[in-house]
Amino acid sequence: MSENERNEQISDALDIEFESNKIIPIKTKEIAKVQDPSIDISNDYVESRKNYYDLIEKGQEAIDGILDFAKESEHPRAYEVAAQLIKNVSEVNTQLIDLQKKMQDLRDSKSIPNNVTNAIENAVFVGSTSELQKLIKGNKNESNSTDRN
Repeated sequence: MSENERNEQISDALDIEFESNKIIPIKTKEIAKVQDPSIDISNDYVESRKNYYDLIEKGQEAIDGILDFAKESEHPRAYEVAAQLIKNVSEVNTQLIDLQKKMQDLRDSKSIPNNVTNAIENAVFVGSTSELQKLIKGNKNESNSTDRN
């Protein structure tokens, strides 16, 4: 059974007209590759910060509107909605501060010098005792040879 016959059977079963010449172009969106991750992080930070400021601004406008409505209607539900909206805007403010802290932490982590070493706690050796003894003896021999130089 050819593809056209199969398409005709499907179109008959669904009671629709099959158009074999109809080509629908697919739109693809190319994603730009960023070479330097710090540029990507910086751009994301700027975009996130802009979004937070927009959300705060729109939230303030919505709060003003709902408070006016609540005063006019004197309905408890309107005041409840206003309180919830105020809470949401304050959470966005908190998220903006968290974003600032995270970005500062990223900047600080990039400025750590390379000569800083991390302390290793609870190191575990997996192997036999003879391999461990060879490793220890090898380290002692290396340290003795470097001390003599």
